[in-house]
Amino acid sequence: MSDQVPGDLLEIADALVPRAALGTARLARGGMHDVVLLPGVAAVRVSRRPSGAEALPRRTEMLRVIGAAGLPFAVPEPLTPVRTFGERAAVAVSWIDGAGLPEGQGDPARIGELLQTLRELPVTPELRAVLPVTREHDWARILAEEVIPRFPAEWRAEGRRRLEAALALEPVPDALVHGDLCGENVRWSQDGKLVGVLDWDRAHLFDPAIDAAFMAWHGWDTLRRAVDGETYRRARVWDAAFGVNHLVAVLELGGRPLIHVDNYVEHIVAWLEQDAPRA
Repeated sequence: MSDQVPGDLLEIADALVPRAALGTARLARGGMHDVVLLPGVAAVRVSRRPSGAEALPRRTEMLRVIGAAGLPFAVPEPLTPVRTFGERAAVAVSWIDGAGLPEGQGDPARIGELLQTLRELPVTPELRAVLPVTREHDWARILAEEVIPRFPAEWRAEGRRRLEAALALEPVPDALVHGDLCGENVRWSQDGKLVGVLDWDRAHLFDPAIDAAFMAWHGWDTLRRAVDGETYRRARVWDAAFGVNHLVAVLELGGRPLIHVDNYVEHIVAWLEQDAPRA
């Protein structure tokens, strides 16, 4: 995060949130967006690439529907329509207070409550209409035919073994999966209560153990105390495939093609090489 916000981003923020105090603005950079933070007022999401500009209306509609789904914590709500500024697209969303917890810290009871809330939220027709439904698409075929064959020879058999272990998990009912449920995306108050959850760009409908694997950010021992044994086991299997963060890039495609495949493979192989001593 940076206190220096480029002038062009400040102009976009001012256009979307007139009369906001830009002197306190800060900048956060994501994978597809720059975010101008206007503390206590709004967060202005600005696409960085054409693909992000194209996706922003769909992702903003996802936020609107998720925000209306009845979750007992704050979700960023769109405050403006998506607007274009040259090749960039931008939208202002509501401000959410709180802070993320440092890696390795967290209350198992609070973590368990969050995961249970997501798992038990009814999957409405409105959610199904805007979120990728992983089981309806050939995510495993993409990994088996487009990704694993690009692995170095010494990792191909191991890659197939890890994918087969994930495919061997018994299906469970679809739940709302955040898809990046860790770190700064989960906002807590100073007294340890959950305030809200940010950045739902990777949300999809699938196995809730995916989000449990992300919550291992707080430590696998903490997660073990936060969830039932079966959820913990499934979370371990999903993460062991190729790292849950990499895996979600395929799970949330929703029928769209996987792009930048070679770069994706490089990241997975680097993760496998780091994970191998622990496997």
